[in-house]
Amino acid sequence: MAETKKPITIAAIGDIHVGEANAGAHREMFREIADRADVLALCGDLTNLGRPREAEVLAEDLHGIGMPVLGVLGNHDHECGHVDEVKAILSHAGVRFIEGEHCVVKGVGFAGVKGFAGGFDSRMLDSFGEPAIKAFVQEAVNEALKLESALRLLETERTVVLLHYAPIAATIEGEPAEIHPFLGSSRLAETIDRYSVTAVFHGHAHHGTYAGRTPRGTPVYNVAAAIPKDTGRPYALLEV
Repeated sequence: MAETKKPITIAAIGDIHVGEANAGAHREMFREIADRADVLALCGDLTNLGRPREAEVLAEDLHGIGMPVLGVLGNHDHECGHVDEVKAILSHAGVRFIEGEHCVVKGVGFAGVKGFAGGFDSRMLDSFGEPAIKAFVQEAVNEALKLESALRLLETERTVVLLHYAPIAATIEGEPAEIHPFLGSSRLAETIDRYSVTAVFHGHAHHGTYAGRTPRGTPVYNVAAAIPKDTGRPYALLEV
């Protein structure tokens, strides 16, 4: 008889934007999460400006959390050009970054990328015209290809994707229409729908909508800290 796969609970949050003056601001929340979940997923914009000291502040709050922590970075984490140092500091605090990579935790597969902009569905930006436009579109394509490479290597029955940018338009509803093309790209959803994915978490759209689905029905959750969630807390909880 096949062994029953034990469900696990994932806590997911993005866009906490830790600043240098935020020491201790998230410590109690992380302790609470450790009591309620098996895995913590961090969906980008972990720091406000990508400064090493901001990463150190977050690392101090994560210290001793005692649970697996997986993450991807966001656009804010890239702002100051210290990405490698920010990742090193947070990795030392126990965060495993899975951008373009995969891992298995408690029987569940995880894959992730930051993602990129470009718009959604029939209004997605095409690679046409000036070299700058083609480079912009290629960045979105490259992120989707990195996600595909990670998903291809997972053979788990349950698979979760972590992103920063949104893969669908439904979870950015509530944001000004003028900025929708800069909040994500359907190229991510196209990749996700080629695989059997259980759930997707993303951030970036602070005024968006909590839940939606890809064209093939995969649940997508916008876990930006400011988004109201059914937990009543800044983080989401999902059993898979």
